[in-house]
Amino acid sequence: MPENVHNGHGSTDSSHAGHAGHAGGVQPTLRTIPREQHNVSRKEISPNALRVLYRLRDAGFGGYLVGGAVRDILVGGHPKDFDVATDATPEQVKSLFRNCRLIGRRFRLAHVVYGREIIEVATFRANSDDGSGDRETDNGGRLVRDNVYGSIEDDAVRRDFTANALYYAVEDFSVRDYVGGFEDVQNRLMRLIGDPETRYREDPVRMLRAVRLAAKLGFEIESGTAAPIPALAPLLREAAPARLFEECLKLFLSGHAVQSFLGLERYGLLPALLPETAAALASNRSGALRRMLLEGLKGTDTRVANDEPVSPAFLFAMLLWPAYCRALMALQAQGVHAVEAQRRAADRVTVHQLETIALPRRFSLPMQEIWLLQTRFSQRQRKRVFRLLSHPRFRAAYDFLNLRLAASDEHAADVAFWRDAQAKSGDELAAQLESQPAQATGEEGAGPRKRRRRRRHGGHEAPAAHDGE
Repeated sequence: MPENVHNGHGSTDSSHAGHAGHAGGVQPTLRTIPREQHNVSRKEISPNALRVLYRLRDAGFGGYLVGGAVRDILVGGHPKDFDVATDATPEQVKSLFRNCRLIGRRFRLAHVVYGREIIEVATFRANSDDGSGDRETDNGGRLVRDNVYGSIEDDAVRRDFTANALYYAVEDFSVRDYVGGFEDVQNRLMRLIGDPETRYREDPVRMLRAVRLAAKLGFEIESGTAAPIPALAPLLREAAPARLFEECLKLFLSGHAVQSFLGLERYGLLPALLPETAAALASNRSGALRRMLLEGLKGTDTRVANDEPVSPAFLFAMLLWPAYCRALMALQAQGVHAVEAQRRAADRVTVHQLETIALPRRFSLPMQEIWLLQTRFSQRQRKRVFRLLSHPRFRAAYDFLNLRLAASDEHAADVAFWRDAQAKSGDELAAQLESQPAQATGEEGAGPRKRRRRRRHGGHEAPAAHDGE
């Protein structure tokens, strides 16, 4: 299909000494899980990541596989990205690998490049600054730079979730746990390290990460970690819009879009991330727009599972369609001409959403085309039918029309016509169109047919803004 169609147990000490809410901060307590008591195997680790780990060890540095890769292997997954934590500074890492480049200002990192694979190597970071390091926060408590180096214990405590603070050591193949993450992974819990409200204020995007990782892994968000989210959700509006765009792609284009959306709803994050969509869904009494959106996200998950391409333009066309329908109805109620109302509604929704999420024009423009083409599916004039079939956004718009059936079956006849039209040769389709009587080209409530025939614009009336009303 075209690319634009989206269409382990054991060991030493108490493991929860590092959990949230302890007065006086988090106290790391080492628990070493030996090889026979966990399932992390070198067979599941990238050979290049192992090369990095062994070279660091041979040079006298400590090096550990850390974070998502360890977590995912423990729950039976097959990670694609491998991060390494070390006591070597970025400059020392660079001196060991000719294929290394240093990146980042907020977090200074080393990237060791093997063809298309990048092994990210981060120096242990400390959770407190004695003034000798490079850390900066803004007035709201958010970290804007964090390059204070420390010990592995320091590094574990400053990570976000306990499940992400597990370290795999190549010298004895053990897993090192300082904050109770091993037990939390076994219990399928996402738990923040430290005081949740403080951690969310440091970086509000952690709220989205909690939802996304819980959706991906099938974990529950631990109650203390979940509790502050609804009240702190508005902090997301202060996050960088470009970062929120990237986070949206991770939420919805990684194969767990439905569960991510349900998580955003459950924890009150949807109004902060997609404010106009949240308002439109809340006012849609029948729930049809939500049904359509969930059906589309389900299709996205299926495409990801089948290794088929997915499009951010189509994704945002779905996510913002409820907002578009609501804006369109408001403009029509003010007496704005149908074609003008469509364009103004598309622009208004896009501009307002850009205040939160930096949606690039290469995605927002095709998104709007998908919306604006919807009215043209009710047309049957020969010239217009062929013009629409040749439109570069036709297939995406047709798939979107199909998706709208989840909200209303009034589009069934249009879907059937255009499905058949795509299967016919040009001559067959032309003959069919010439032999059939002229048909009304508008949708419900568009006004007299004679008036529609005098319109010169390609689009005629509002696209079922009443979907699901």
